[in-house]
Amino acid sequence: MKIYDFKVKNNKGEEVSLSKYKGKVLLIVNTATGCGFTPQYEGLENLYKKYKSKGLEILDFPCNQFANQAPGSDKEINEFCTLRYNTTFDRFSKINVNGKETHPLYKYLKDQKHGIIKSVKWNFTKFLVDREGNVINRFSPTTKPEELEEEIQRLL
Repeated sequence: MKIYDFKVKNNKGEEVSLSKYKGKVLLIVNTATGCGFTPQYEGLENLYKKYKSKGLEILDFPCNQFANQAPGSDKEINEFCTLRYNTTFDRFSKINVNGKETHPLYKYLKDQKHGIIKSVKWNFTKFLVDREGNVINRFSPTTKPEELEEEIQRLL
């Protein structure tokens, strides 16, 4: 199984195949609008603007599993992110990244790259995927988007 075999719902509820991202470098992030790491949206958008034309895509998956920090609807979350942080990268419908309701994409990501613990620890955990669909690295929530720039450049 490859990352391109998965289907997800966008923030309008429409099913999207990740095969649409074949040949791109992907940064997949579980996010929340009320988290101490929420300002990372600015760094994510800066990376996206800088490297989109070279093949970077950022996939934003809001998740309300950590201290109820993404309580809004998909529409409210999208409005918050676009108005407050001017984000333009793809945002999807809210999902679970841990537990029995874990989205299959996140089961796959965690199987491919896990640290001491397999579960996602908190909001803004980041997975980096190369142009061939291989999960290359996993970064903790404390890793700022700017710190990923060198690794993203190598993959582009």
